Amino acid sequence: MSDTTHDPATQDIAIQDTDPAHQRLRADVRDLCRGFRDEYWRDRDRERAYPEEFVSALTRAGYLSVLIPAQYGGLGMGVTEGGIILQEINRSGGHSAACHAQMYTMAPLLRHGTEAQRRRYLPEIATGGLRLQAFSITEPEAGSNTTRIRTAAVRDGDDYVVTGHKNWTSRITQSDLLMLLARTRPLPDDPAERAEGISLFLIDLRRIRAEQPGTLVVEPVRTMFNYATNQVWYKDMRIPADSLIGEEGSGFRYVIDGWNAERILLASEAVGDGYWFLDRAIGYVRERDVFGHPVGADQGVQFPLARAYTQVVAADQMRTRAAALFDSGRRCGAEANTAKFLASEASWQAANICLDAHGGNGFVDTWDVERKFRETRMYQVAPVNNNLILAFLGQHVLGLPRSY
Repeated sequence: MSDTTHDPATQDIAIQDTDPAHQRLRADVRDLCRGFRDEYWRDRDRERAYPEEFVSALTRAGYLSVLIPAQYGGLGMGVTEGGIILQEINRSGGHSAACHAQMYTMAPLLRHGTEAQRRRYLPEIATGGLRLQAFSITEPEAGSNTTRIRTAAVRDGDDYVVTGHKNWTSRITQSDLLMLLARTRPLPDDPAERAEGISLFLIDLRRIRAEQPGTLVVEPVRTMFNYATNQVWYKDMRIPADSLIGEEGSGFRYVIDGWNAERILLASEAVGDGYWFLDRAIGYVRERDVFGHPVGADQGVQFPLARAYTQVVAADQMRTRAAALFDSGRRCGAEANTAKFLASEASWQAANICLDAHGGNGFVDTWDVERKFRETRMYQVAPVNNNLILAFLGQHVLGLPRSY
């Protein structure tokens, strides 16, 4: 079992989709993922290499265009279907971080871009001719408080001139396009006004690389798992004024508008990890016999797995509910944040139990548990720290005073 991919067709825990289209979608994604076995992901992790072949296969299958309307060449589906795709990737033993941004980064373009921008970019993104995998928001001094960013975009004739420093700008070297959040007005002293004057830009990186070498400096950052992330410096980089998405100064609102989708999609990945850990642990303890019987018969092994199962399934249900609300255009901030919180907690619980069940083998890379263990830890921190989710729920759902 350690040298082969766990066949999704024999997964121990069945997901009961009532929608035949969703059943077909799951089956199709599983079929694609069978072509990328454990060894593939293990090798990429060791080398910290981008899974180019996998992302290309997803693109050819159309899965990364799932949220692009059919009129622009996409699948024209919703966050529900996008979540199914990402969940199945992670449940297969893969890692959706290589490609998930192409689903949620385009939300501002879809909702707030001009028709000319949509026609210019969306068809090529849908076919794979362009990749939109990078979103440059976070800055070292601002952290999770996005309203404190300082990277500036100053209007100069028909251009904006961008200067600043970002960290955690992932997949920029694998992207043709970049979403950038920058200040078009200086950072005000009054915290209540800091959300104003922030603008969002969609940048053609091909032109920057060809015409302005040295104005975009990228430094790779090695992390505890295979995540193609970087620090980025913008050094008087000029971008055309028509790179602006929507109205100048409204970019922070546009980003918030897409956060619910991001939380739901990342929750889907965490749920997929949770099922993967359960599948692997169940298969292992059924076969592992060291005391004259399978260790899975021992309550000390069985009960933690059963408890983890309840947590993963509950998170899956909340994720499904949040996605349905989002796709119907209804308010879902509480549900999206709750789904992300529950899913990240459930996947981490399942990861620890899976590692315990494998004992020493869980620390050996050829069993893949330690790789997935490192990968799933991210979901408690990103795309938003779970403590910030609790603060959001405390203030906006429970009606308590603002805590930060």
